[in-house]
Parts: sequence; C-alpha cells; structure tokens
Amino acid sequence: MKLLPLAALVLFVASGAFAQDVGGMGPKLGQDEVKPPAATASVRELLSKGYEIKAAVPNGGKFVVFLQKDQSAYACEMKSLTASQCGTIN
Repeated sequence: MKLLPLAALVLFVASGAFAQDVGGMGPKLGQDEVKPPAATASVRELLSKGYEIKAAVPNGGKFVVFLQKDQSAYACEMKSLTASQCGTIN
C-alpha cells in the first residue's frame, strides 16, 4: 500500500519537470531573457544591436520599417534618410 503513494509522487514530479522542458513560451529555465534596447530607438541603434530589417511599407510620404531580433520587434518611421523614430511593438 505504501508503493501507490510513492508512485503517484514520482509521476507528479516527473510531469512537472517535463512541462518545464517542453518550452516554446519564452526563455528556458536558467537562460536570460532577451530584452530590447529601449522603448524608443533609432534604426541605426537597432541595426548596431543585431536587429534585422524584415519589411518596409510606404505610409504617405514616409516609410515604416519593421525590425526584429529573436522575439523583440520594432516599427520605425523614416522621417528622412538619416532621421528615424522607432517604437517597440511587443
């Protein structure tokens, strides 16, 4: 009779360990979370930090450029060739 509670405890602990390993929702246990540089930035700053341009779409007389690195994304309004204003999407 003592074996049944022990077996239930082992299954309960093993299922929790398995749930932590499956992942897909953020960083794994013990890894640092990737944090964006700031809530606002420029295209130059983001590119220097390893962000990649994923898309660019016209918006009136300006362009909106979308940049991404890992699970962090920014939308940047290009005011001119050298001036931009970016804000975090997520």
